[in-house]
Amino acid sequence: MQQYYRFKRQHPDCVLLFRIGDFYEMFDDDAVAVSKAIGLTLTQRTEGVPMAGVPYHQLENYLRKLIGHGFRVAVCEQIQDAAEAKGIVERGVTRVLTPGTLVDESLLEADASSRLAAVAFVESGDRPRGAAAVVDLASGEFIVFDAEYEPLLDELSRRGVTEVLYAATATGQVPDRVQGVLSVLGVAGTGRPAWQFRGAEGREALLEQFAVGTLAGFGLGDDDHAIGPAGAVLRYLRDTQAPGDPGSTPRTGPLRHLRPPRREDPATGLVIDSTTLRALEVVRTLRDGDAAGSLLGVFSGPGGGCVTPMGKRLLRDWLCRPLSDGSAIAHRQRAVATMVEDRRTAGTLRESLGGVQDVTRIAARLALDRATPRDLVALAKSLGQVQSLSESLAGAPALIGFAERLEAVADQIAPLAASIAAACVDSPPHHLREGGLIRDGFDADLDESRGLQRDGAAWLATYQKTLVEAHSLSGIKVGFNKVFGYYIELTKSQARSAPPSFTRKQTLTNAERFITPELKDFEEKATRAEARAIAREQAIFARLCAESASSIPAIGAFADACAEIDVLQCFAEKAARRSWVRPEIVDEPVLSITQGRHPVLDELLGTNFVPNDVGLGIGEGDTAAGPRLALITGPNMAGKSTFIRQTALLALLAHTGSFVPAQRALVGLADRIFTRVGADDALHAGQSTFMVEMTETARILHHATERSIVILDEIGRGTSTLDGLALAWAIAETLAAPGGREPRSRRGAPRTLFATHYHELTGLEEQLQGRVMNLHVSVREWGESIVFLHRILPGRTSQSYGIHVAKLAGIPSDTVRRAREVLESLAVHHSGSEPGHIPPRRPEDVTGTRPVPNGQLSLFTEYVPHPAIDALREIKIDTLTPLQAFDALRQLKGMTDG
Repeated sequence: MQQYYRFKRQHPDCVLLFRIGDFYEMFDDDAVAVSKAIGLTLTQRTEGVPMAGVPYHQLENYLRKLIGHGFRVAVCEQIQDAAEAKGIVERGVTRVLTPGTLVDESLLEADASSRLAAVAFVESGDRPRGAAAVVDLASGEFIVFDAEYEPLLDELSRRGVTEVLYAATATGQVPDRVQGVLSVLGVAGTGRPAWQFRGAEGREALLEQFAVGTLAGFGLGDDDHAIGPAGAVLRYLRDTQAPGDPGSTPRTGPLRHLRPPRREDPATGLVIDSTTLRALEVVRTLRDGDAAGSLLGVFSGPGGGCVTPMGKRLLRDWLCRPLSDGSAIAHRQRAVATMVEDRRTAGTLRESLGGVQDVTRIAARLALDRATPRDLVALAKSLGQVQSLSESLAGAPALIGFAERLEAVADQIAPLAASIAAACVDSPPHHLREGGLIRDGFDADLDESRGLQRDGAAWLATYQKTLVEAHSLSGIKVGFNKVFGYYIELTKSQARSAPPSFTRKQTLTNAERFITPELKDFEEKATRAEARAIAREQAIFARLCAESASSIPAIGAFADACAEIDVLQCFAEKAARRSWVRPEIVDEPVLSITQGRHPVLDELLGTNFVPNDVGLGIGEGDTAAGPRLALITGPNMAGKSTFIRQTALLALLAHTGSFVPAQRALVGLADRIFTRVGADDALHAGQSTFMVEMTETARILHHATERSIVILDEIGRGTSTLDGLALAWAIAETLAAPGGREPRSRRGAPRTLFATHYHELTGLEEQLQGRVMNLHVSVREWGESIVFLHRILPGRTSQSYGIHVAKLAGIPSDTVRRAREVLESLAVHHSGSEPGHIPPRRPEDVTGTRPVPNGQLSLFTEYVPHPAIDALREIKIDTLTPLQAFDALRQLKGMTDG
């Protein structure tokens, strides 16, 4: 227990799993907390010391449960053979598991990355900048960047960060800005000593890790703000991945698979912030948080999608971080087009990729000395596909670059694959506790030990026959079990006749077990042979792992190429199966889609989905001279929101290099996609739905450029009708004419789709001619019912059909009739007549026979002429004394009371 408490003091924030024999034990508060969280039985080792334990062979299963419940876990192993120990067995913490440092297959999702980040804010003021380093321990990826606060949040969200390191404060409180990061990402934060974030210490850690004399080759200057976070990440990984081996070197230590840090600018690609990722349901749905029903889910399922785990993760990254460089997009498009046209090549590639397993994560486990026999055999089978992949790619000019990348590493990884395949069986065990990995005939020493074991079976059979003949005991049996070893078994009746040379070993209900000097000698020989065989297998396995680890750079290059090929063939498979077309990418800020379809709904509805056209910035001959803002009006449920989301998703897909579900698509390069859709609040930040709406809209107005794409849905509905209309009008004006109403704006207008129920906004088409156009959702009226045609057509709609929609939604019929009465009474006509007074509802008045007035309520004529208004206009407030003002107010009140 003294040994346990020493390790617990070193890792106070972790649950300590302490190996004792065949169990990992937990004590005190750890045992209590874990037993409550995952239902372990709570016992006591000594009086007053709670204890809970898990079997050693079930460790990975329980680690997954503990990490899933938010625990940090330190694993303390017996690092000395108990048979050789004199006194207490030597132990050591061999690894620390946290949400951002997982590499084990059982703890990770195959299609999602789990990344660790360190952040530091380097400037104060209203617009602070942050520097960040992001590491994917399971792949070795190492990225650094800096950005303003909000773009930094977006970038961390896009990269799937699951744990954030920050400089701890003297008070132990999480700094406000860091707390904001943790709240937005919904991840764990880990405070680290502040000195680890200093530039000098970061530079020292990086130089040591990558054995270089300067960081200039990594694109990092000596005063780069990202050096501090990068060094903090490295030190944290060293502490958690090799806590018991402080003397390990970068070349032989557990982080040798880490790639040098690569600087990236978050603004270089098509920027999609976290709000847009969520609103467009790029990786998961809003309703249940699943990938099924999201854009990512479109590229999965039997017969399609990526076939390798690396490809699935890369696909997610490409969808979250599309390109904005036209030549890079065209390069991907050419590869996709080749595989769409040449289905034989595509099929061959898909078949070869099917034999490639998660090479990236296997390489990481090799570097961290956590590879299993199955990992090693899977690596060999995967690397063995290099030749067939290279040959399949060689005949296609658009794919020749991938063939060259594979050929560059083939000479190194193909012999490694052959070496492993020659040594290991095709169906390996999960672990080496009982051997069974190495083939017969591969190693002479191993064959000799196995021979003794096999010969032992024959010896036992002969020995049993000898005993039967020598002692006339026909029921005698010679057997073995793992607890008692070898034994001679006799029935209860025969045991009375056991010869003197038989020594009783175990008593059973119906039998007695004995041992003899000859059988004891054999047991010792057989046990030594088995131990020697297992030790020899472990030595061969360790050698093969070391050989594989020395080829990690080449293995990583192979994995990267396979992942990219996999995503491109996935795009091609979808395009070929669903008749998607190659979008034309141009530099002008235009967006023209003919017969476009929502990629998710098109998959679900097939031919029942109604395609639509959109054209923003399109003038005569597809020139960038047309309106940049489209106002879409129409009833709820008619398809406005689907249409605007569809347009944004097609633009996003075009920027990834994918084909799109449309008849034709002309897409101008974009720098950002902004969205403000749906009702949301941020109660944790004290923000109402309307406050969140205005905050997100403000961000759009401040950052949108003429290259941006903006999607707005029902702006202004979170406040009073007139306030909402006024805001919606002003926001639409600002987006359509950012520099004012002059013909030439100071800044170009973004391409904007604005869905609204404020029909008054449609007047902007006349006021801002050439900048705004009206679209509406086509509806067919049939008596008192309506039919949604889901067609987007030019022009405006005259009403919202809200009562009709309520009826379709199942609102009781008497409630619908009453709503028609209230609507008629509220209607204000342009003729200037007074609005009707809303009469009280009468129980017998359920006929609903009064007609519904035509047209949407005119919010700009909601007042009626009144003497009080005329008198108010005549008052000169600048010349009134306080007493005169009070008197005027009394007179106005008298007029209204009448």
